[in-house]
Amino acid sequence: MAKVLIPTPLRVFTGKQDAVSVSGGTVREVLDELTAQYPDLRKQIFTEDGKLRSFVNVYINDEDIRYLSKDATAAKESDTISLVPSIAGGSTLAAPPEEATLSKDEILRYSRHLIIPEVGVEGQQKLKAAKVLLVGAGGLGAPLGLYLAAAGIGRIGIVDFDVVDFTNLQRQVIHSTADVGRKKLDSAAEKMQGINPHLKIVKHETALSSENALDILKDYDLVVDGTDNFPTRYLVNDACVLLGKPNVYGSIFRFEGQATVFAYEGGPCYRCLYPEPPPPGLVPSCAEGGVLGILPGTIGLIQATETVKLILGIGEPLVGRLLLYDALGMRFRELKLRKNPECPVCGEHRTITRLIDYHQFCGVPQPGAAAPVQETKVNEGEIEVTEVKEMLDRGDNFVLIDVREPHEYKICNIPAAKLIPLGEVPQRLNELDKNADIVIHCKSGMRSAKACGILRQAGFQHVRNMKGGILAWSDRVDPSVPKY
Repeated sequence: MAKVLIPTPLRVFTGKQDAVSVSGGTVREVLDELTAQYPDLRKQIFTEDGKLRSFVNVYINDEDIRYLSKDATAAKESDTISLVPSIAGGSTLAAPPEEATLSKDEILRYSRHLIIPEVGVEGQQKLKAAKVLLVGAGGLGAPLGLYLAAAGIGRIGIVDFDVVDFTNLQRQVIHSTADVGRKKLDSAAEKMQGINPHLKIVKHETALSSENALDILKDYDLVVDGTDNFPTRYLVNDACVLLGKPNVYGSIFRFEGQATVFAYEGGPCYRCLYPEPPPPGLVPSCAEGGVLGILPGTIGLIQATETVKLILGIGEPLVGRLLLYDALGMRFRELKLRKNPECPVCGEHRTITRLIDYHQFCGVPQPGAAAPVQETKVNEGEIEVTEVKEMLDRGDNFVLIDVREPHEYKICNIPAAKLIPLGEVPQRLNELDKNADIVIHCKSGMRSAKACGILRQAGFQHVRNMKGGILAWSDRVDPSVPKY
């Protein structure tokens, strides 16, 4: 029987198993048998007409078989098949101009670099002449900013428009408690300048968009992607391909991380790996799914290492290779990436020659945008937290369901709520009365909206989503309920 490795976002559909042994003579037969055992998994990896979804890659023994026939690719008992869904020798990039000469202070500062033959004075001059753009000053941006500043990158641009929040401090080590409420740009720039006063920092206080991305990216040698959402990931990728800029990629989720280099010297781009984004809500954000605070440090340092290697033109960059990191197992795996000749942005017959509307492409509403008229029916199924409180106070006959995970329930909860984690909802519908008035909540409203959809499809008529989740409950009903 072949072994199928199940990634974290899909384990909710396999009873939280990380690996399943499945019989089958071909990869397709193995996947069909897997989804026969776990029917809820099928629609996550296959379309209605039976094709593999574009945001799920399949590897057999670390070989990318996306562009091979999965129906015909043999699967032996000793094979390991990996499902990898989307979760958001180098050459010199910058020749050292005369003004990149090193001062006496810089020679002392970078002395441990200068005595490495692969770096030396010339290499340090390349670093000083380089211009690197960091997209994001959060989890990945924190270690990137600190170490690239210390390494002696001459000019670092930062794109960010967020402010420091208490929940950031568990992983965004560039910020401190005293920075809460400050702009991340200012906080990050201050720490980086404190490490290296020779560094020039360019602040881009804006959300990267189709309107400004090309103008911002064009002035840099390479881009380091520290984003946490799919619209910006695709935007950064397409802009880098169009401008011919390397894209140093990293992503994190709970205990797992990915890193590679896209759009570099004929190598694949992000769309070669994931032609299309997953449906909204399938892959939780760090705010919903959580992330080990140390994890972005590991992945961010890998990105920083790749950035320095590309600038120096040394070593073997992560081009055509996807590095996977499992912190729980303390294992690194490497998967080969192939450039897709049919890729719409970097392939032989390109159909994307300009930046598009990436929020629309990913099916995600633009921040601050008004809800379209056709979405009114979805909003009709929402209920305010204050209304739920009034119903509880009156003793109304209704069922309040919490679809968070048990460990979240232990952090804080509404005592009247019945805990049914989202992944268990389809199997526990028999515990609920289809005629009952049901209100569902989660942390912020995303998972509960999905649960409402599951119940409605099963024939439940009176189902409402508590708007804003337990975070809104803490803000507007009971401030003693801790936020997380």
